[in-house]
Order: sequence, then structure tokens, then C-alpha cells
Amino acid sequence: MVVTFIVPPALDGEMPAERTAGCTHLVYPMPNIYELIVAAVLERDGHDVRREDFVMEEKGEKELSDFLRNDRSDIYAFWCVNLSLETDRRCIQMIRENHPDAWVITMGPGVTYYTDKLLLDDHVIIVRGEPELTTSEAVRTIEQGGDLSQVNGLTWLQDGKVTHNPTRELLRDLDELPFPARHFIEQYTFTNPKLKKHPYTTVLTSRNCPFHCIYCVPSSLTFAREIENKRVTGKKPFISFRSVENVIEEIEMLVSQGYKAICFIDDNFITTAKRLRPICECLKKHQLSWGCQARVDAITEETAQLLAEAQCQFVDLGVESFNDDILQYIKKGITSQQIYEGIQLLKKYDVPVKLNILIGTSPLETKKTIKETLKKAKELKVSQVMFNIVAPFPGTEFYELAKQNNWIKGGEYVPTDVQHKSIINYPNLSSEEMEKMLFWNNVKFFIRPSFIFNHIKKFNSWSDFRIAATALRRKLFHK
Repeated sequence: MVVTFIVPPALDGEMPAERTAGCTHLVYPMPNIYELIVAAVLERDGHDVRREDFVMEEKGEKELSDFLRNDRSDIYAFWCVNLSLETDRRCIQMIRENHPDAWVITMGPGVTYYTDKLLLDDHVIIVRGEPELTTSEAVRTIEQGGDLSQVNGLTWLQDGKVTHNPTRELLRDLDELPFPARHFIEQYTFTNPKLKKHPYTTVLTSRNCPFHCIYCVPSSLTFAREIENKRVTGKKPFISFRSVENVIEEIEMLVSQGYKAICFIDDNFITTAKRLRPICECLKKHQLSWGCQARVDAITEETAQLLAEAQCQFVDLGVESFNDDILQYIKKGITSQQIYEGIQLLKKYDVPVKLNILIGTSPLETKKTIKETLKKAKELKVSQVMFNIVAPFPGTEFYELAKQNNWIKGGEYVPTDVQHKSIINYPNLSSEEMEKMLFWNNVKFFIRPSFIFNHIKKFNSWSDFRIAATALRRKLFHK
């Protein structure tokens, strides 16, 4: 079977959706290794897999139309997030105009939750939750003319009726999966402003986290996995890990391919020092530029020292607020004291810190608490701070609270870019007030002379500066 993954240009008048994190429009492009793992599984199955990325190619609707008119794939596949739903719907319509009988497979959190949004006909199927094995079996079933009702994890139209097949059991042993099919993206230059070496890629060593933050959508793969598991069991899914040996094998492979920078995009990369140590030793051996995401309560004297010795270039910490009442309300599972202690440990070992702060996570938020958070973030003198606004993502506890308390502007969630827009109105804090404070918090942090001076020194080239400036412009002005 010829299976073509498509990343369509934005067809909804907005910036393209960022499909890896899944909750913003594009600031700087990231390799969507979730999609590339599915592609690698299909290649392993013996299919002729292709990929067309109209965003990275900077091509528009006309080029997409020309491609579809001349292409002859059996199946077209999409990784769909909430912000891409309208674009993907239009793209499926364009496929249908040119190929009435081609199959379309969609996967990701957008269609795991909104299972009927893209079901335009009986040749479109939805892969819910964790996508690899379901997609593999679905393609094989289509190829053999089999019965789709026997494929767990699918939603499809059977005799015009939306049919939800039973859920698929989650993967426990991630070593069963091949490494992402990065050969589909090797012609593109991906960058991360926090990592100054190239070529750069992302790596995933685990899936999900055990904590219960009420608002959390840490990545598009995690969210798809979580939506499906909660629908069936009412609980968060278990965490799946790759073995340390498997992770090191991928790092060694990436080094042999010339990669010099890696961002680990696990929800929580640091679990134990025992697991972290051998991975750090491998990274140190190859002098890779790298960074990761972690919780502040995972930062100990030992883990901070391991990160420093491996020359970690940043640790991305989700702190959201420095207010203990807010942290307790959102079930963050940490205290402000733990935030300070974790940051101080990283600074002690000269590991750069990036803080993620989320405005409006609870009705306890006020203009005063937001101003205090910005003040404390500045006082800590961390490398970077990322401010976003909470969104009531369907499938989260926060969504249920927002619905019950009439906090959602317009009454129902609509896909929203958390870097710019709010659809939450609290009695004491409006969506417009949060948007203004988000913008000015970003300006006050990123336009400070001290921030500019410290980061200009780190750029290795004019190209690095241009990439960072473009990302900041998109972050501030959404264009």
C-alpha cells in the first residue's frame, strides 16, 4: 500500500498549528516524531510510505491542490490536533475531490476527542489514542479487504452510523517500536533557540506522567493517550518507558547521522538518578547539546550534578505559579518552597533554567497574583520564562470545572492558542485582562536589557539570532 502522510498548509486563515505540543500555532517548527514513529511502523510492515510537508516547504493551498491532483496514494494520513481540525477537514475535502475512493486515516488528540469532526464519509477512519499498532492493523486490514470492525482503537462510519470499536490496550514495552523515520525530514533545518548546535532533533523516552494537574496537556501524544484511557477507565494511563539501552542505542545512531543537539520531550524526563545516569554519560561522551522537561521535585543534589556534568543546556520546569493556594487548587503536587529549592540546585550547578508559567489556572488567580509571579520569576534570574494562558481542554478536570461554573466564554470550548488567547472568564478576572497581562508579562521579561545582553552573547551566528528573533516575534505578535 502507498501511504502518504500530509502536513497541509494552514487552510483556516491562521498560522499553521504546531502539532507536537498541540496547543499553539507555530512559533518555531519541531520534528513531529509521534507521526514519524507511526511512519516507521508502516515501513517496517513493508508499505510504501511517503510524506509531504507543506508547512516546512512553505507551500500553500494551490501547491496542495496540484499535488493531490497528480498523486496516486492508496491512503492519506494526518496527525490531527485541536487547532488543526478545520485545516484537516478542508484537506480531506480536497482529497475527496481528486480521489473519491482513497482512504484517509487521522490520528492524534483532535480526533481522539472529536471523533466525528472529520468523518466525512465511509473511507475516513479515526485512530483513537495511542496510534502505532492501531494504524498498522488498520492499513493491513484495508490492504487485505478485511473487516474494520475487528480493529481495536478505530472509529469509522459503518452503514452511515458512527461506530466506535473497542479501545486498544496501551503499549507497555516501547522498545517494540522502531525509531522515528527521520529520513522524511532530513532535508529540513529544525532549530531550538535554547540549543545552539545543529543539526537538532527531538527524542521521546517515555509516555505520560503519574501526576494529576487539573489543566494539563503536556504533548499531543500524551493527550491522545490520556483522552482515550480516561474515556474507558476514568483514570490516567500508566507510564510506559523505553529501556535505557534502547535510548542509548538511538542516541548513538543520531550521533552517527551527524546530529549535535537533542531535546528530550518526555512529559517528565527525570524520574530516577539511576535511569538518568547512563543516559547522561552517553550524552557527555558525545558532547551533545541537549535539554529536557522535568518537575521541580525531581531535582535533587544528585540529579542536578548529573545534568551539569553532561552539559545540559536547559531544564524546562512547569511551575505555573508561586502561590501555594493556587498550586494546591490545580493539584500540581508541589509547593513554592520546592520550586525555589529545585531552581537553586540547578543554578548551583550552572544548569540553565526555563520556567513555564500558566496564567489563570484557577479562580484564585488575580491581577495581584499574576504580578507577584512575574516579580518572583525576575528575581530568580532564570534563563527564560514562558508565559501562557490556561485553556479548558476537553478531557481535563479543568474543563469540567469550567463548564460547571460557567467560566468558558461563549459556553463551550473552541480551539484556542494558549500563547495569545483566553476563553476563560472568572468573576474577578476576565479573558481580556488575562490576555493583556500575558502580553505585557512577555514584553517585560523578554525585552529587559539584561535578558537581551545575556542571550546575545550565546548566539553563534546571525542565523541563530534570526531564528530566536522570529520565534519571539511570533510569540508576542502571532505573526
